[in-house]
Amino acid sequence: MAGTREKAGSGAEHDARPYVPHTADLDELGRAAASCRGCPLYAAATQTVFGAGPRRARLVLVGEQPGDREDREGEPFVGPAGALLRRALAEAGLDESSAYFTNAVKHFKFTVPEPGKRRIHKAPSLREMTACRPWLVAELAAVRPLLVVALGATAGRALLGGPFRVGDHRGLLEPLPADDAARRDGASLPEARVLVTVHPSAVLRARDRDGAYRGLVADLRVAARALGE
Repeated sequence: MAGTREKAGSGAEHDARPYVPHTADLDELGRAAASCRGCPLYAAATQTVFGAGPRRARLVLVGEQPGDREDREGEPFVGPAGALLRRALAEAGLDESSAYFTNAVKHFKFTVPEPGKRRIHKAPSLREMTACRPWLVAELAAVRPLLVVALGATAGRALLGGPFRVGDHRGLLEPLPADDAARRDGASLPEARVLVTVHPSAVLRARDRDGAYRGLVADLRVAARALGE
């Protein structure tokens, strides 16, 4: 079995690296992620939501973080935003069964306005995203996709660095940057390209939902063409 770094004591250090094993086995990574205490988000979440999909997917889709339903079920993109994304993938000519789905942050961050009320999504901080990034690096090193689609600003920043605005990158094919820290930790990122688009939850919130959805499909068609080259 691959070794795991010595774990930090309290989990409050905002660094998941001590919990990430030196392995390219997605099952082993997923089991290790279930015990991650690399930032305080684990304490309120139901569970870690690791990525899901084929071990050698050509396409990886990266969102921001699990939502309420994902947190309860332990699978990425199973809520309303996930359903919209899967519909858009099909319309763009991409087979969802051959894609790997994951998030930049693996625990659900939320607020509860009043006791007994529905949990409301709260965006992760830069510190939380940075703490969780070693898991995303490990997934990409294991899956070795040809193309990574960043869904929204948090995913884009986790992949390309920041400061980051979706509009500055949207629809462009950019190289996945080399990661010196990943190399030091024994991971080797693939020579993949990154395509940035909006998160499907932004489509659901848009005033012009039809127009926002068409824009998402158009971006995913760029991804389909890139994979067909």
